[in-house]
Parts: sequence; structure tokens; C-alpha cells
Amino acid sequence: MELIITARSKLQEDPEYTGLNGHGLQASVEITGGAGSAVQPYQASVTITNLNSTPWSGVIHVELPFAKTAPRFFLPAFMYGRNRGEAPQNVPNEFPRLRDGQPSRPSSPWWMVRSDRLSHPAALAYDNGKVWGLCASPYFVHQDGVKSQWRPGHEGEFYQYGGFTCSLAKGTVGYTLGYENAPLLFIKSRLVKERAPLEENCFELAASESVAFMLDLYDYKAESELGINTALEDIYFRYHQPPRSGSDMRTAAADLSKAIYQYAWLPEDRSYTTFVYEDKETGGYRYNKIISTSWTDGLTVATPMLMAALRLGDEPMRGQALSCIENIIGNSLNPASGLPYEAYQDGKWSINGWWFDGMRTPGHSAYLCGQALFYIMKAYEYEKRLKHVVHEEWVDFVRKILPVLERSRNSDDEYPTILSERTGAGLEYDSFSGTWIMAAIAYYSWLTGNRSHLDSLKRSERHYYETYVKRMECYGAPLDADKAVDSEGILAYIRAVRYLHALTGDELYLDHMRDALAYEFTFKFAYNSPVKVPPLSTVGWSSSGGSVTSVANPHIHPMSSSVVDELYYYVKRREDPYVKQRMLDTVGWGCQTYNRYDREFDHGLTGWMSERFCHSEGLVTETYSDGSPASTWFCLMPWASGSIIEGLVGDYWEADSE
Repeated sequence: MELIITARSKLQEDPEYTGLNGHGLQASVEITGGAGSAVQPYQASVTITNLNSTPWSGVIHVELPFAKTAPRFFLPAFMYGRNRGEAPQNVPNEFPRLRDGQPSRPSSPWWMVRSDRLSHPAALAYDNGKVWGLCASPYFVHQDGVKSQWRPGHEGEFYQYGGFTCSLAKGTVGYTLGYENAPLLFIKSRLVKERAPLEENCFELAASESVAFMLDLYDYKAESELGINTALEDIYFRYHQPPRSGSDMRTAAADLSKAIYQYAWLPEDRSYTTFVYEDKETGGYRYNKIISTSWTDGLTVATPMLMAALRLGDEPMRGQALSCIENIIGNSLNPASGLPYEAYQDGKWSINGWWFDGMRTPGHSAYLCGQALFYIMKAYEYEKRLKHVVHEEWVDFVRKILPVLERSRNSDDEYPTILSERTGAGLEYDSFSGTWIMAAIAYYSWLTGNRSHLDSLKRSERHYYETYVKRMECYGAPLDADKAVDSEGILAYIRAVRYLHALTGDELYLDHMRDALAYEFTFKFAYNSPVKVPPLSTVGWSSSGGSVTSVANPHIHPMSSSVVDELYYYVKRREDPYVKQRMLDTVGWGCQTYNRYDREFDHGLTGWMSERFCHSEGLVTETYSDGSPASTWFCLMPWASGSIIEGLVGDYWEADSE
């Protein structure tokens, strides 16, 4: 396999990469083994030598070209297909999109990115029934005075990050010594910076110095984009590191739930706040309510809190959670549409949540509506199973809403992302958020034994699988990401196919569940990124086991911890070491990502945690009081804690007791 190797010097004025000869550099490449397959890639040994009598500093770019027709690129957690570069981009939230020609921001026909923005150190492409790509260590270390690639067990002193690239124009994927975030650096969806000069991102070679490194090169047949996952699974096991040791499951569940119970409850609103901040002026606490029925607080907090209370035998905590659930069931229904309102402010329920002004179409949200019904059903199940209390009125609430949702499906059997506030009719589609409706209906059907929705569920599942999951491009779940590719929506789909399998026993749904899990795992870090910004750097926080939220908001957040039960459901039915280890990573990550003691993360009390963990300096927006950068938000966010809690106190709690 032929490689293209170019470089850009720190000293040159233009940003172009040119041949090594003009830089006084020399390369040698030797294929030392392998077959190009997903589990036995070609192994390329590359050596770069500085022939100059003076040091050279810059970025060296190694590209693998392939015969392109209509390539779809996969740089895990950064690029999926073309990140919807084919779709209209005139939206307020920006994220990297691939588009041919000379497109305007934020699209480009090529991208370069620092390695720690990827969850796995690989750049892959699918085209013409084949997967091409490369894998290499995400960063270099110094060991005994020699620069070499990091790998587990070969630690050394951190030297420099590498980078990964893709080019739609040339038909290449690439790897860099040193790195660039180019042509743009996306810190978050509304904070984007232009290409920076080569400064701290350079790789340096002393006069006559050589650096040797290995590349794994892929060239194998695949039936669909799902074929990339075989390579990523192999890469995971080669680069895997477990999360740092944290609390045990029971301690973590107790710490997190007791903090929410004590600091985040708003009795006058019968709900949980969305943010709790320390108020340094008063010595007390400040709250940012943003109250909703689900997604950011409401039932995504109340149901995990109820589950924790039942596991811990804490009646006051249970009463608090029940108050929130019953308030939503008793007061949120919009009689005109037959759907629950999603937001609550100043004594009024409405569709006007914090996300409202970022929507294209006003109306009820399928994401929030379906998720709310799912969590009502989960609260019902746990109350019945662990407390032997049956809340039939909760089931009645869900039962009355389901026909409205069923009628909203279009001729593709896709549920809408937005439904009319006036009639409940579907208004906007082309989005994965409707899988929350599918998950709620599947869960209801399994809980009640009512199979009247089964045929339509099967048709909808087939549509979502073929249109989104099989193409490894699920978009349109969170309302604040402008239909960017994300990891959130797949969590609903995973739940839906779990209950479809429980209803039917059909192995097809376990197959589809495995594919959906593989998609989620592309967002989940395989190794521990060397974070350089406190507090994450100082506490030894681990990225392994945490999932990036989307290509638009690319920090690590805890939502994927909420599907530990689904992971456990799968591994109980199929011997699968990969899924099992990913499950253990997820549990372990959750047990070390919160304050295990007061101010462990430089803020808050025991049990506090936020949603935003900046595994890469390129994401940092928070600061300490002295203005220095901080790698997490300094607040308690109950929905984030609730995601960890849900994963710890579900069915896996019982398995851990055995």
C-alpha cells in the first residue's frame, strides 16, 4: 500500500503541506506483515529522518489514498459519513461537515484534528463495498531520550499528540506527527476558532534525529458501513485501558442520590433543579431551574432517584421522587394535543423550554415526550417489583397518549421529531429522536402484555435500522444540536430493541442491538486521554468508559451510563467479551467521575458532578476564579448524576450482589 508523506514547517508562511525533500526530511516505509483485514491489518514501519544540521519543527502528514467513488468517512466521535455535509448547513449550531468543492463554513472537503478528539485512534473510510483506513498511537512519549509512540504498558513521559485527517477531495485518510485542528477548531457548537499558527502543536526533530513509528493499514471487504466496527473492536482491545479505581457501585449510587436529595430539590415546584451552584457571597447555593418533564431534569432525575431510594430503603428520598412523578402525571397533559407538555415555568406548563428558540418548528418534542413516557413506565415497574405498589393511574396516563403518537407516524413508519401543540399531528421528521417513542411503546407493550402495537413497532424498527443505524449515522436526537450526528438517540433505540426482543424472542433484535451498541461504542473512549488541564488532570480522571455526546458538543458526558441494564441484558444472552468489557468500563467510569469527597473536582460536596468533562484542551470553556482554564463545569447537575445512578441501581445491581 502506497503512502503519501508531506510536511508543514513551523517557519513557513503558507499553510500548505509539501514534499519532504523541501524540508530536508527523509522517509522510509516498510510493510512488515499483516493482511489488510480488520483483525490483521498491514503493519507499516515508517521512519522519518531530519537530514538538516539544525532542528526541524512542524507537522508531518502521512496519508493513505484509496480509489474513491462516494466515500463515507469514520473518525470515531468526530466524523460519521460526512457529518451531514449533504444537508443544509444554515443553522445556528456549527459542527465539522464534509462537502466537496469550496464550501462555506462550517463545511470543508478535508479535516485535520488532534488525536484526543477521537475516541479510538483510527481514521477509516467506507466506499465501493470496502473499508480502507489506518490506526496509530494517539500520542508520543519520551523514554530513555527517544521519542516513541505510546501504547498500553509503554508509558514514558508525554511528549506530543498526533492527529488524524480525512480528505473527500483527495480520497485519503491520514495520520500526523504533531497536529492541526483545521480548517476550524470546534470548541462547542457555538464557539468555533479559525486555524491556528503552528506553535505548541509541532513535532520537533533535532539535527540528524530519526523517529520511527508504526501504522496499521486496512483494506478489506464489507457489506455496509457497519463493517468498520470489526476493526474498531480489535483496536479497542489493543489500546484499551480501564478507568481509574473509583467508589464501589453501592457507595457511588448512595453518594450521587443523596447529593441530589439534599441539594437539588425544589419543594415549591415539586421538581429537581437543573443546576446547583455554590454561592460564594452567601455561602449557600444558587439554582438554575430550567424545569422540564425529562431531558435535563424531571423524570430523567426522578425515576433514577426512585430506583435508588428503593434499593437503599430510603423512604424520604422515595417520597421526593414520587412527588415529582405524580406532579408531572397529574398536571402536564395538554388537552388539545393529548400529549404532555415538556416545560414548566412560573406555574405554567408549555412547550417553551430552554431549547425552544433553537428549533426550526414549534411544537411538542418526540424526544422529551417519548422519554417521559418511558421513564414513567420504568418508575411503575420498579415500584411494583421492589415495593409491591401498583400505580395503575400511571399506566392509564401512558395508555391514553400512545394512540396520539401512533397516529403521527409517516408512510416510512418514522415517528416525528416535532408534533403539533394544537392537534398532536406530526410536523417534522428526518430525525432519530422518534426512537424514544418507539422505546416507550415497546416498554409499555412488554410491561402490560398488550401486543396491539407490535406490528407497527416492527415496521418502525426496520426503518430506523436501515436508514440510520446500518449507515452508522444517527442524527437528530437532542434539540440543541441541529440534527448533528450524536450518541444520545441510539440509547433510545437500544432500549427499544431490548424490549422488542423481550416481547418476541426474535434473535434479529439482539443482532440489531449489537449493531447499535457498536455505534454507541464509537463515541466511548477506549483509552485514558492524557488530560493536561485541572481538575481532571490533577485527580487522575479517566476518559475510558465515557462517551462523547455528539459531533456538535464534543465533550464527554454521562448519558450512556444509563443503558448499563441494556448492556447487561445483552451479555446475559450472548457470550460477548467485547460488550461485557465495555459494560465494565461504563460502570467503572461512572464510579470515578464524581466528587467522592468534598471538592475532589475543585468544587462542591460529596456526590456532586456536572455533565461536561473536557477530555481535550480544545473543549475548555470554564475557568477558575483566577481566570485559569478548568476542564469541567463547577456545578451539580442532577440529570447527569441520574444517568450514573440509573445504570448502577437497575438489574446490574442484583448481578453485582451475586
